[in-house]
Amino acid sequence: MKRILMCAAFVAATLGGGMASADVGLDALFKQEQSTLQAAPKERVLRFLGGKRNGRDKTVTKVQFTRAFIDSRPEATGGSEFECLAEALYFEARGETVKGQFAVAEVILNRVKSEQFPNTVCGVINQGTGKRYQCQFTFTCDGREEVIREKGAFERVAKVARLMLDGVNPKLTKGATYYHTTAVAPRWSRTFTNTARIGVHMFYRDERLRTASN
Repeated sequence: MKRILMCAAFVAATLGGGMASADVGLDALFKQEQSTLQAAPKERVLRFLGGKRNGRDKTVTKVQFTRAFIDSRPEATGGSEFECLAEALYFEARGETVKGQFAVAEVILNRVKSEQFPNTVCGVINQGTGKRYQCQFTFTCDGREEVIREKGAFERVAKVARLMLDGVNPKLTKGATYYHTTAVAPRWSRTFTNTARIGVHMFYRDERLRTASN
């Protein structure tokens, strides 16, 4: 009986030692994994864990061209490209329908994609600015001070700008890179293809610059 108890004690001691060693090994492994996760880029860890990235919501799949839809969107913010587009929409199209505002924004972004124009939003909008009425967008060279007096209107067009810069592409103008209001009939409009009329604006495409994307 004594021998059996001694053997049992020996086995228990041996197993206990093994379990202690295993605990030490697991603890070291856990610490190593923690260190690896902390060193890994946050976005990679989130994807690995099935989490969602923080950032702007780019999941809007269907735009509604209504004031209610725009008002339901969160406040829009952004950098210089966003500011340039929002200001252009305010001065060029704040009195337009929501659909018309998206269309004007689309023309500006179509220009950014075209080799004929600067490759930034601010570059496109300010192209030619310097001499009075010798620019692409009249508000930048008409000699008037650019003051945003209608805060509500600016907040709405800013949301349109944010959606467009975030990748929303309603494809309203069929690749247009020019537009004018229905109140005028510039000579250049006779040399381009009219692609759409939306609100108080007419839209045109230069066929010489057509690509597979438009």
